[in-house]
Amino acid sequence: MEPRLASSVLVAALLRRAEAEGGFGTIVAKGDATAGTVAVVLLERGQNPRLFERLLQPDGRYAWQESRPAEPGEAGVQTLLERRRRFDPDLWIVELDIAAPERFAAEMNKVG
Repeated sequence: MEPRLASSVLVAALLRRAEAEGGFGTIVAKGDATAGTVAVVLLERGQNPRLFERLLQPDGRYAWQESRPAEPGEAGVQTLLERRRRFDPDLWIVELDIAAPERFAAEMNKVG
């Protein structure tokens, strides 16, 4: 099993990376600094929210996966995040508004 990057460090890296690419990031909900799960909402100009969660894979590594809510759009993402937060109060929720969310999402696995 790979060592796990502390959640607070991962969140800081994601925020710095988004800002370095001309985007904007904010922490919507703060979780446990060491072992909290991290969820990222990617937006492009405030539109088309996509939810990504860092999940443990069968091989013991962590990888980002897109979570698709039952209801499309912002309302569906918010409903899914509220449900996740009820079951995991240590969940970090980070919102990133960036120019190329598809590329950024593909590169998130390189960060952690």
